[in-house]
Amino acid sequence: MGVLRATDPANRQYLGMLLVPALVVVAVLVGYLLGGRLRRFEQLRIHRWGLAVAAVALQYLPAMSIGGVSASVVGPVMLAVSFALLFVFLMWNRWIPGAWIMAIGLLLNLLVVVANGGMPVQPEAIERAGGDVAALEGSTATKHHVMTQDDVLWRFGDVIAVPSPVSAVLSIGDVLLYGGICYSVVQIMRGRRRENPRPLAVWFLGYRGKHAPEYWRLPVRYRSRADRAAAEQPGTEPLSSSPPQARW
Repeated sequence: MGVLRATDPANRQYLGMLLVPALVVVAVLVGYLLGGRLRRFEQLRIHRWGLAVAAVALQYLPAMSIGGVSASVVGPVMLAVSFALLFVFLMWNRWIPGAWIMAIGLLLNLLVVVANGGMPVQPEAIERAGGDVAALEGSTATKHHVMTQDDVLWRFGDVIAVPSPVSAVLSIGDVLLYGGICYSVVQIMRGRRRENPRPLAVWFLGYRGKHAPEYWRLPVRYRSRADRAAAEQPGTEPLSSSPPQARW
């Protein structure tokens, strides 16, 4: 989604998603400074997380010819499908803090990729970030391409240069996406999130924290009143003798 300059000029990669781990670490530190705790992620129930896994895989998998369809076509399709899957994943989990910010960023990226057959990267931005334009022009990667006069919506392409040591080129959509991820991490650590209103899936109950009592893994709306009160005080034991049954 962005452009990163590898240490070896001969092996420069254009993989902006490598920024995410570093940003998450920063967000966790900020969360701790604001009094947050990572244990609050145990109370987070995520739907359709497989969509996010598939989307990330499409970002990293190299494009290749499939059934006579050239890699120059398969690459942009993979990128567009990746953004679309992430958007659907966020809509299923839109009560997560920052979900709408991330969704808007994904839609902007998706619009640019579909309109231009890939993500256009501004040559001047590559140079300002310390990269090599020729490396992208001669690269076999087809998900990104050097921006030309034929590209539309170029202002929403990769035009934001981040200098060394990051050496990346981002789009406005990337900034919204990464900013939304950081905001989400901090807010979840602080316990500022809405309860997941969707019923539990019959085929997969979802992760509710391996250290939490079984009845705590249910959403608040499916707990008894006594258990609901106990859940507000971490470390307390359930007041009811048996866990409530979820209503499907």
